[in-house]
Amino acid sequence: MKTNQKQHTVLTIGTFDGVHIGHQKIIKRLVEVANIKDLQPSLLTFFPHPRMVLQKDANIKLINTISEKEQLLKRFGITNLVVKKFTKDFSRLTAEVYVEDILVNQLKSKYVIIGYDHHFGRNRNANIEDLKQFGTQFNFEVEEISMQDINDVAISSTKIRSALLEGDIKTANTYLGYNFMLTGTIIKGKGLGKTIHYPTANLNIEESYKLIPKQGVYVVKALIDDKIEFGMMNIGNNPTVNGQSETIETHFFNYDQSLYGKKLSIELLERLRDEQKFENLEELTKQLDLDKIKAKAFLSQYAK
Repeated sequence: MKTNQKQHTVLTIGTFDGVHIGHQKIIKRLVEVANIKDLQPSLLTFFPHPRMVLQKDANIKLINTISEKEQLLKRFGITNLVVKKFTKDFSRLTAEVYVEDILVNQLKSKYVIIGYDHHFGRNRNANIEDLKQFGTQFNFEVEEISMQDINDVAISSTKIRSALLEGDIKTANTYLGYNFMLTGTIIKGKGLGKTIHYPTANLNIEESYKLIPKQGVYVVKALIDDKIEFGMMNIGNNPTVNGQSETIETHFFNYDQSLYGKKLSIELLERLRDEQKFENLEELTKQLDLDKIKAKAFLSQYAK
């Protein structure tokens, strides 16, 4: 966690998973206040997710990794993302110690924008009214986010996760306000794609908490060597060759250099079909040819 702020901050607090259109509304307000009051726009988030620590919910899946979240927040004008390690000890801090130590001394908050239903401190027993009192005590202002806006945020996070798990990438991207991405390092696969003239880049995602969409074939794009490259991605177990584990493999249409070791963020644009098991590699190749035609037809409209 970064400390010793040089500049006073306007701060919001939360998981902000997805950094979606509901969150962007709050972020826009944060940046507005930062510009008016000459403060640094800052966001305090916690990792691991509190549910992972307090409820031992290791199965929780998040829309963004921490690095993706940081990249998105920068895009929307947040120059200071503070990631506080969430532990059982941290959860036991009293509300006053939390506010004085972290919000005031470490983050130099002068203005806090927070939801009407925000709870904090040991056993989450302090609320926004308490925060306003602390504001008077420690000299910072508190702006309340309305019930309507909070409900928008809560609903769309849940809907995005559901849409991704159902393979409805169009709905997910609409709620996100940008394209859902998978970020990882390209590793060596079995090399099967080369033998059927569909070489693929095999994406390894280290973060086990990252939500992976429904298996199937997707139209995708990525920035490689400062150039946008389009392609199609298969998320699945490669049943035609009796694959045992899930892989994420992308065939880029116009890129034929080695990508091993490169870190890529691949954006998902459209879902073409479910993963299928074919009788042989010849049948699989025929289907990939059809997928490519469909993908290019979609891209001819997408690019306009």
